[in-house]
Amino acid sequence: MNTLKPKKGYKRGYPVAILAGLEETHAILWKVFSKVVKPEKTLTLNGTRSNPKALYNFHESIINALRPTLKEGVRSIILVSPARTNCAQEFTAHVREHHTWLIQGSNKAAFSEITGSANTPSQVAALTRTQAFRQLICETTAEETENLIEILEKRLSTSEKNNVVLFSLEEAEALILNKHKTGRPKPEYLLLTDNYLSENREKNRLHRLMQIATNKKVKTRVVNAESPAGVRLTQLGGIVCIAKPE
Repeated sequence: MNTLKPKKGYKRGYPVAILAGLEETHAILWKVFSKVVKPEKTLTLNGTRSNPKALYNFHESIINALRPTLKEGVRSIILVSPARTNCAQEFTAHVREHHTWLIQGSNKAAFSEITGSANTPSQVAALTRTQAFRQLICETTAEETENLIEILEKRLSTSEKNNVVLFSLEEAEALILNKHKTGRPKPEYLLLTDNYLSENREKNRLHRLMQIATNKKVKTRVVNAESPAGVRLTQLGGIVCIAKPE
């Protein structure tokens, strides 16, 4: 995993997590893909941390900057802050007090903290190469995808006819690529394992579906096949598309 600018296409891999470097005076958000890490946004604290209003506004700006990626379906958030600071703790306290939707319910995000700095591409590259970071990514994404499997299991057990679960690439394409018709189930999630993605013989077709799904605001997640969620998806064929009533 590196921070070099990826070439066009899928050289960057698939989205994995959000990395938030929290410092005393600013925050830098990075998007972690399976092959690279890309800078997303830099946010500045206007004022001092001792000013409650300034700190509140700063934390709100971070939440607002996270929203687009969260809406894409990536809900694993790694908070990085230097040793002997409480930047990450202050942010998570803000989340608990003002954004319970991020930490409750089946669609909640998974937060983890690690000590370090994520100010520059070289710092991020060094951080992502550590065993501690890789382990944290695995644990955080596993927690997040277990939440997704909860949603899947509920949909599988429901009797509502418009709660549809599809188990093949062809069925997912038919639902996602075609123009949505009023009264028909609307695609909400596209879930697949990394093994399904890497072993599929029609990669261009699969990547096209994933890109169009993302463009249509379908939450798209690639899940580690060895995680509990990945094992369940593999049992179901490796790919699942979940639709909801309109």
